[in-house]
Amino acid sequence: MLYALVDCDNCYVSCERVFNPGLEGKAVVVLSNNDGCVVARSPEAKALGIPEGLPFFQLAERFPGQEIHALSSNYTLYGDMSRRVMSILRDAAPDIYVYSIDEAFLMLDESPYMPVDYKAWGEALAAKVRRWTGMPVSIGIARTKTLAKVASKFAKRYPGYRKCCFIQTDEQREKALSLFPVADVWGIGRRHAARLMAAGVKTALDFTRLPAASVQKSMTITGLRTWMELHARDCIALDHLPRKQTICTSRSFPRMIATPEALAVPVASFAARCAQKLRQQKSMAQTVTVFMSTNPFREELDQFSVGRTISLPAPAQSDSEIIRAAHEAMADCLKAARRRLSLDYAELQNEPQTMGLRPADHQWKRAGVIVGGILPETELQTSFLDIPPVLKQKLQRLSAVADRINARLGDESIQVAAALRTADPATGKALTFRNSILHDRRSPFYTTDIRDIIGVE
Repeated sequence: MLYALVDCDNCYVSCERVFNPGLEGKAVVVLSNNDGCVVARSPEAKALGIPEGLPFFQLAERFPGQEIHALSSNYTLYGDMSRRVMSILRDAAPDIYVYSIDEAFLMLDESPYMPVDYKAWGEALAAKVRRWTGMPVSIGIARTKTLAKVASKFAKRYPGYRKCCFIQTDEQREKALSLFPVADVWGIGRRHAARLMAAGVKTALDFTRLPAASVQKSMTITGLRTWMELHARDCIALDHLPRKQTICTSRSFPRMIATPEALAVPVASFAARCAQKLRQQKSMAQTVTVFMSTNPFREELDQFSVGRTISLPAPAQSDSEIIRAAHEAMADCLKAARRRLSLDYAELQNEPQTMGLRPADHQWKRAGVIVGGILPETELQTSFLDIPPVLKQKLQRLSAVADRINARLGDESIQVAAALRTADPATGKALTFRNSILHDRRSPFYTTDIRDIIGVE
């Protein structure tokens, strides 16, 4: 078995460049929600030394005189472009495993239906994806998934590979590993990498020369699997690939929120978003956590952060069940905040100069919802404490119908009433999730909104 790892180069920036070719060759950064900090960089931006996570307001100060194009994140566009790339990949190989928004493993079974020259096949596939979607991809081919990840890095870094690197022989494997930093090996985390480098293990080849027993002792079976994969022994099954144990949706609010009624709307929206992601990956959650915090940059205001977790009677994925649990957790958070205010009030009464004063209510600047205890939807076990099975099935079918409508007519064409936001003055319609945050630099929805389709004269 051979594996081909297809990786979209600088995915977010590349999506923007497809529809704005004027950004080619220029320093481009994509910002997080509410235009907070840098989450993606073009090679030119990396060459300038712009670090990931840099706050946007520091960009001009840290890099004066540099021409840097900063764009608000447009996840609707990025997700749709990813789907277009993956649809091409599905037709190129017997089997595919989509690992993330910008990566997929293709399983090449070396059957008569596949070409003999895999290097030429990879180069042709990369060219096809670029020609059909405008997205540049790098392809790494090897006997194991970990080696395929290594090969894809070489294909991305060195133009001579023509977007495809095939690690075929042991000589090629050892040469590639001798040039590959151990900290960049897939499956070796930061802490393990720091320990290995402190012990003189600098490259992936150095790592393969360690005794298997010592690797398992210090890095458990997960580290041993990585060690074996680098020895070209395929031992990481698709079920053991690192997958999300939790799903989180959070945002900073454009303006601070003080009332429970106003806070309940974004919390419901975050919960519905998490539920949608659960259904997309055919899974269910066992816990729902809500967290919220005040504005740390407003030092004159009382600072407070709190989070509460609700355990569901049975795993769930429907909007209704996840939102109900999120509102319950939010209520617990607000109770904790009120207790804090009561203690502050008692302290004020103990001092003559503050007697009679009441502390101001908390001004919430950020909130989020996390669903955890994720398991496949096929492993659902009912509980007599849960809602009736018939009602649970109806809620799941209702959410599935909403997903199909939104997929056909556009994201958030239909929403849960609890998540509807205040009306947009321009249209009179309720603001959607994607339009309720700051996005002053966001590009149009070129591929998903008919109003944003590029016109040709």
